[in-house]
Amino acid sequence: MKKPELLVTPLSVEDILPLSENGADAFVIGEQHYGLRLAGEFTREDVKKSIEIAHSQNKKVYVAMNAIFHNDRIQDLDDYLKFLNEVKPDAVIFGDPAVIMSARENAPNLKLHWNTETTATNWYTCNYWGRKGAKRAVLAREINMDAIVEIKEKAEVEIEVQVHGMTAMFQSKRNLLDHYFEFLGDKKHENIEATNMFLHDKERENKYPIFEDENGTHIMSPNDICIIDELQEMIEAGVDSFKIDGLLKSSEYILAVTKLYRKAIDLCVEDVDQYDDIKDDLVAEIENIQPLNRPLDTGFFFKETVY
Repeated sequence: MKKPELLVTPLSVEDILPLSENGADAFVIGEQHYGLRLAGEFTREDVKKSIEIAHSQNKKVYVAMNAIFHNDRIQDLDDYLKFLNEVKPDAVIFGDPAVIMSARENAPNLKLHWNTETTATNWYTCNYWGRKGAKRAVLAREINMDAIVEIKEKAEVEIEVQVHGMTAMFQSKRNLLDHYFEFLGDKKHENIEATNMFLHDKERENKYPIFEDENGTHIMSPNDICIIDELQEMIEAGVDSFKIDGLLKSSEYILAVTKLYRKAIDLCVEDVDQYDDIKDDLVAEIENIQPLNRPLDTGFFFKETVY
């Protein structure tokens, strides 16, 4: 039984080495002009340095180009892919077919991972993009465990699943926060950190993180997915990559969670009985470092999506 890759989202170049030393196998990085909802902003020089550090540790780097591209951004794709072709990441993450078309011309040897975050809900669609050139499909966060296992059984591409962190509930290309505060005549919000902005649902007592970047306004889930105690079925099915999303978290938190998932994956593959014995303890350790306003849950892994 093979070990799935442990994929992590660092906040900065400085995170690459400690995360590598504590169990991460691969990293998602990029800049918001090209990538969607990134944990950290990586300039071109940062991307180059990150790849050098990761490769020195025999780790992989995937660069995100899965933003929503309108006409005014299409002209930027060629130049960025030419740059990536020079620094040689291990894959480019895309959602828009425009990236494939540009990559074929400017970086034909770069691997492609398909990730639209919402539409990878069946194996046929995964294989469609595989036949277009993708080597991996990143599954939607809103499908259950049975669907994930079935997709993996029939997929012709690698399968990636998010196992930890917050998920997106809403995105608008509009700068809704800026417009809201402008309406109120309040300029103070410009100095508020993104991690301190919430929509408060008083009826359900939920707080939804909300932030803006170059791609617009994003509203995130009130809870964090955590299935560190439910990895066995996906590992046995052969799921290729487990992702920890560190969006709006600290470097210290991401490092601690990475260590725990590394332990869980290794034990599940090498000694499943011991994994069964300690998995509740692993959940408890994560609960101990969780922000008070971020309860843990299992997302949609064990329930159907309700619209």
